[in-house]
Amino acid sequence: MRRAALPTLAALGLAACGSGADVAREVRYEGIETRLMDGDLVNFRVAVRGASNRAQVADYAACAAAQYALIRGYSFARHIRTAVGQDGGLWRGDAVYLISPALPQGVAAIDAEVTVRDCGARGIPTV
Repeated sequence: MRRAALPTLAALGLAACGSGADVAREVRYEGIETRLMDGDLVNFRVAVRGASNRAQVADYAACAAAQYALIRGYSFARHIRTAVGQDGGLWRGDAVYLISPALPQGVAAIDAEVTVRDCGARGIPTV
């Protein structure tokens, strides 16, 4: 099963139902650190200031993974795991993805080209 777009209905609903204070919150994407772990297994560490939930941090990591897959000449990435923590207003994500030239097995696969396009439309930077 291919996940073509990052936002979930729940995430979109949360964004649409926020209070005026939430709407005014400025999200700043603070950077991406990429580490090749083994073969096509890649670790992405991201930082986001002003995020309102864990999903924003996980989305940033997914955008990084999708762009990285395209840079390496691959078309897909499969999500392995994402850990998210917060220290004050800074959220940090530590995600691992398997990049692949063909659609990998599993329900957490993303189409890199579609995801990068979606990230751009949502204003989320990539690698």
